[in-house]
Amino acid sequence: MQTFDFSPFYRSTVGFDRVFNRLDTLVGQEAKTYPPYNIERTGDDAYRISIAVAGFALGDIAIETKENSLVVKGAKPAEQGDKAREFLHRGIAERSFELRFQLADYVEVHGATLENGLLHLELKRELPESKKPRTIQISAANGGQQTIEDQSVN
Repeated sequence: MQTFDFSPFYRSTVGFDRVFNRLDTLVGQEAKTYPPYNIERTGDDAYRISIAVAGFALGDIAIETKENSLVVKGAKPAEQGDKAREFLHRGIAERSFELRFQLADYVEVHGATLENGLLHLELKRELPESKKPRTIQISAANGGQQTIEDQSVN
């Protein structure tokens, strides 16, 4: 596994420490391959994460958000001794999992649905009014007159 040293960037940037801290944590995480998932953009500020959770019921999955992180956990309850199944071939994993996603600022989970073995998480970026761009009106300093006279000499 490669490691990156971001310390040279700390010397030449101001206020970006959080970005480099996030990069440090992302580099340290191993790539999760189970369960498979897709991340797609569904609009200008809308996203969807689809996770393949075949064999999991609604009660087997927990979704938590805290600050800028999203954690999806899945665990099947232990099988009872009298209901033990004998598999001739086992291709559906049904093992416990935990997926972690780092969310950008102002991205929030707006809903989750379980449909046809896929868990869909709907995310949306909603900027607060104070962060949205606004237009500033310019007023004339000479009492409201906005005329410019030509002072050129011919």
